[in-house]
Amino acid sequence: MATSADNNELEELDSTADAEQTAEQESLNYKQITSDGLWKKNAALAQLLGLCPLLAVSGSVVNALGLGLATMLVLTSSNLVVSLIRHQANETIRLPVFVMIIAALTTCVELLMQAFAYELYQILGIFIPLIVTNCIILGRADAFASKNPPLVAALDGFMMGAGFALVLVALGVIREILGLGTLFANMELLLPFASNWEIVIISNYSGFLLAILPPGAFIGLGLLIALKNNIDDNQAKRKAAKDGAPVAGSKRVRVTGNIS
Repeated sequence: MATSADNNELEELDSTADAEQTAEQESLNYKQITSDGLWKKNAALAQLLGLCPLLAVSGSVVNALGLGLATMLVLTSSNLVVSLIRHQANETIRLPVFVMIIAALTTCVELLMQAFAYELYQILGIFIPLIVTNCIILGRADAFASKNPPLVAALDGFMMGAGFALVLVALGVIREILGLGTLFANMELLLPFASNWEIVIISNYSGFLLAILPPGAFIGLGLLIALKNNIDDNQAKRKAAKDGAPVAGSKRVRVTGNIS
């Protein structure tokens, strides 16, 4: 017969196994959130959200980085606050409360930019206050932060914001190099210590006007989306080949009868 000591030992083993399983699930959850935010469910490349500011201010790296950091800060902090009050906000007032939180945090970011990066704030103009209406922020607050604990919600907001900012910067790099022949020009508008960061890629460059006009933004974003889709397709084909599954488009030869 099992003694009480044996029962206690079995309970301890079960609790240890449950704790290890929970820790593993949390680790996988964090990895999934990171992967979704940066790549699989990237707000700009996969969900195609927030394209208006993305296309409008990505003419240079400094503009793109400024808006990207502002959006990431609002997205992370709004997810955190929404998660903290998720049990207090009922269904009838949930969305208005979320909008008020996002508006308050956007105002805080706007005031910070006015205080520490006023010239860049003037360049970005209306697109800083319009962070309130960015579908990414309200969408993550309603679909994810309101249903998950604070740490997970904050991580989701940070990764979604980082993915959006990376696309902004990538598009800014492409358009600045093609349009102006420089890289990191006027970075001192955002970072006071970066006055000597400018790199002249093409000297005596007359400029490619299309790259810095709205059509250039659409073309650049389309190329980035096509690149992501191509990478995803290649990864899916390699995974299917590794798992032994037939790759789409491949043909099997059916042999009947006996071969002598």
